[in-house]
Amino acid sequence: MVILGIDPGYAIVGYGVVESDSVKFRPLEFGAVTTEAKTPFTERLQKIFENITAIIEKYKPDALSIEKLYFNTNTTTAIDVAQARGVIVLAAQLKGVPVFEYTPLQVKQSVTGYGRAEKRQVMDMVKHFLSLKAAPKLDDTADALALAICHGHYAGSAFGKLKLEGKI
Repeated sequence: MVILGIDPGYAIVGYGVVESDSVKFRPLEFGAVTTEAKTPFTERLQKIFENITAIIEKYKPDALSIEKLYFNTNTTTAIDVAQARGVIVLAAQLKGVPVFEYTPLQVKQSVTGYGRAEKRQVMDMVKHFLSLKAAPKLDDTADALALAICHGHYAGSAFGKLKLEGKI
């Protein structure tokens, strides 16, 4: 299974493409789509949409795993992130890629075994699972890879398989 993990944002969109058999994980590509602050917001959304669409076309993922949004204190930022997330989900929908959402707690639990793990612990486990020499430099990229790993674990579990098959 090929999984595209996405950590949504509008300045930085972390992405990671991972191949998984639910036990082993192999990175195919990872990085970030970045947009400049001075660029009009609609152009930033277009750049995100076009780059994510290109990644989907290149790797033809079986699933897109994306962070579920939660509101913190800055609602303006959350609304802008939600718009960026929308164009990402639209890109997946237009290419027929099923979208799966996970909370940060679920991702941390899946990758580290502890839902309240620190950022460094997540990065270290991403490095371990993917046999990388070093953790990705950007937190957003590491988070995207963690989202892909999380979905690989979920899709490979008995519960996950039943849910994906629509049996529960």
